[in-house]
Amino acid sequence: MDVSGEYTFDAPQKLVWEALQDPDVLASVMPGGEGFEEVGENEYQGNLKIKVGPVQGKFTGNIKLLDLVAPESYRLEVDGKGAPGFVKATGGLKLTPQGAQTHMSYEGSAQVGGRIASVGQRLMDSSAKSIIRQSLDGLNAYLQTQVAMQQADELVGEGEEDGGETAVPPTTSPAPAYKPPSQTEVAMNVAKDVASDIIPPKYWPYVIGLVVLLIIILLVVIF
Repeated sequence: MDVSGEYTFDAPQKLVWEALQDPDVLASVMPGGEGFEEVGENEYQGNLKIKVGPVQGKFTGNIKLLDLVAPESYRLEVDGKGAPGFVKATGGLKLTPQGAQTHMSYEGSAQVGGRIASVGQRLMDSSAKSIIRQSLDGLNAYLQTQVAMQQADELVGEGEEDGGETAVPPTTSPAPAYKPPSQTEVAMNVAKDVASDIIPPKYWPYVIGLVVLLIIILLVVIF
């Protein structure tokens, strides 16, 4: 299985680079992440709960970062196993500054075995893309709060240097903390992404109609 893509973060390159190497941040933004810890130099271990079609369970994985060129790029190796099977993967990413934003390109390949390999290549590809997209969206949301907090701190600092003449605007408030999605939300997002990737667009109205009909039937049964 091969994956590749790109993403633009709403944060400067330095912040993105630091976040990509912070195990606490990665665990909080990765769907199904249950905690990562540093077990060696540029080496991490953690647990990940996943659901791909009818197969679900927990993976324990080891991640190594290699060939680090701060704050631009690194390669990584992933070795995970659990009840659903195993995965061995390699990949890399590159960051490019774009003013106040940062562009990231990434690529990787993975070997998958066990029960998870039985779901089929297309379903696995779609699920992997969905999990990656949700992880990057979560990381971007986290970074946006960090940028907002830095800007608020800078305004406060300017006010103190001016003897209080430059005050923080009344509308300025602390950025809300990033809240990772629940397991239910993650599963629903994966299902939606998989459906949109697999089901031809011309059939989407029929699928939506079927879902609405099922909801009506459930409401009638419940009430």
